[in-house]
Amino acid sequence: MTATIDPVGPTSRIYFSQRLRLHYVDWGNPGAPPLLLVHGGRDHCRNWDWVAAALRKDWHVIAPDLRGHGDSQWSPDGNYSMAGYVYDLAQLIHQQALAPVTIVAHSLGGNITLRYAGIYPEQVRKLVAIEGLGPSPKMLAERGKRTIDERMRTWIDEQRGLSGRLPRRYASIEDAFKRMQEENKHLSPEQARHLTQHGVNQNEDGTYSWKFDNYVRAWAPYDMTNEDVEHLWSRITCPSLLIYGKESWASNPQDDGRIRHFANAKVVSFEGAGHWVHHDRLDGFLTELRGFL
Repeated sequence: MTATIDPVGPTSRIYFSQRLRLHYVDWGNPGAPPLLLVHGGRDHCRNWDWVAAALRKDWHVIAPDLRGHGDSQWSPDGNYSMAGYVYDLAQLIHQQALAPVTIVAHSLGGNITLRYAGIYPEQVRKLVAIEGLGPSPKMLAERGKRTIDERMRTWIDEQRGLSGRLPRRYASIEDAFKRMQEENKHLSPEQARHLTQHGVNQNEDGTYSWKFDNYVRAWAPYDMTNEDVEHLWSRITCPSLLIYGKESWASNPQDDGRIRHFANAKVVSFEGAGHWVHHDRLDGFLTELRGFL
């Protein structure tokens, strides 16, 4: 891994969306073309530091914390809808006058970004989604067999469970660091430590807890239909790069047929990588990314 964390880090900034106080980091270089880096679920904006450090000389890099994540405010009612996430992204791009913007996004961030790019195709110059198409067609078909009353009952039970679930407390950052290493075996100790240090808050009693709201774990009982999402994908006009790790649980759109909904997309798979390709194969990812951008 050749890229290192830049000793001159980003500046923290705040914007507002649906009355929520949301956080993002700005890596400077405002005269350069804008590049948005959007993280995935239960993650945070500083997970992009290696990518940002490698690209900040050529780009004006901005990385937001999704609502309920990182240093962004938690939703008061515990609801985290895809529509809300898309609105937050639209607000950041609108308020900071970033369009037409280039976006690199991971997982949940990819799902949000792909929808945004279908709603506002003229606002996105290029798009990279790392495992960002959401659940596989097989998973969605299974979910589609369940009636709305079943889905609602499951969601209500899940919400009740989460309401009583206290944030896990770690006696030390070292304990949280070990949990981070368990989550992704590909991470180097340096990567895991950096992600942990930026991913926890210290509690009043001296223990540490992850920054994300436990309610972000819930799967909403209803969302856009599959047909609506596929329609948005088909409206994306910019060149798109869909990246997958060959050791990941995620379903590759080249294999499951979802690539057919994209007018101008290419799929690239990485050996020796799981769900976090930009961590697991950083050098290869940066090479592919620079070539695409």
